[in-house]
Amino acid sequence: MIDLHTHSTFSDGTDTPEQLVCRGRRLGLTALALTDHDTLHGVPDFLEACRAQRLTGLAGVELSADVPRGTLHLVGLGIDPACAELNEALDRVMDGRDWRNHRILERLHELGLELTWDEIAAFAGEDVIGRPHFAHAMVRRGWVASTQEAFDRYLAKGAPAYVDRYRLTPQEALRLIRVAHGIAILAHPDSWMPDPQELDAALAELKPTGLDGIEAYYTNYDQARTIDYLRLARRHGLLVSGGSDYHGKLARPDTELGTGTGQLHVPDTLLDPIFAALGPQAHYHREARP
Repeated sequence: MIDLHTHSTFSDGTDTPEQLVCRGRRLGLTALALTDHDTLHGVPDFLEACRAQRLTGLAGVELSADVPRGTLHLVGLGIDPACAELNEALDRVMDGRDWRNHRILERLHELGLELTWDEIAAFAGEDVIGRPHFAHAMVRRGWVASTQEAFDRYLAKGAPAYVDRYRLTPQEALRLIRVAHGIAILAHPDSWMPDPQELDAALAELKPTGLDGIEAYYTNYDQARTIDYLRLARRHGLLVSGGSDYHGKLARPDTELGTGTGQLHVPDTLLDPIFAALGPQAHYHREARP
């Protein structure tokens, strides 16, 4: 079993890259990818831990793309963490995140919820402050009972404290993943286009601009949904990937590494086509099979 969609303290997860690898090893996983939001800073520690723990690991990143509706996320696998062009783009994205975070704080103050920046930062990891950290701080204050309630009432798209931020276009995100020697996977496709027919047409447009694969296995997908996405992958000649979107048991108590909310099982057989698609400059550690 493998997990190619995970997060660490370098974005909005609560496990360090080393803890992530140790947990994966303990749970019997054979491969992991670290795909933090908009940052590659955790990748060196992650790959070093994979080598030490003798676990196959892929360098990765998760990019948000600007679309008129829904949420389009692209996971890049095999990414070169030293790619200058990608890192420059991520710096622009991070500047946009910083602007947005301060506007969210202002909006919360306007709503009478006077959090301090230090309170929010206390929940963040090494690099990225995001909405989940606001949510944790609100739970600690007792204003909401759970992080989900914080999102539903204040932080989700359309809620009173939501603020949009700078994002890459889908085409730019796909191009940057390719420049960084990675392969581009459409993450949790239902968050972008829940209707399979609309997604079918969208995949036909994205593949010629650099889309390599689709996340057919995801933390809360039932068998029918996975089968739909496997059919779309075959129809469009796309690679198949999958993962839990694990953020740590403190961040998302109901989501476990590898098994998601309980029914996830991403087969090892997906690895060979993925590694075959990666070029010689891709970044990963691959353990020999016993």
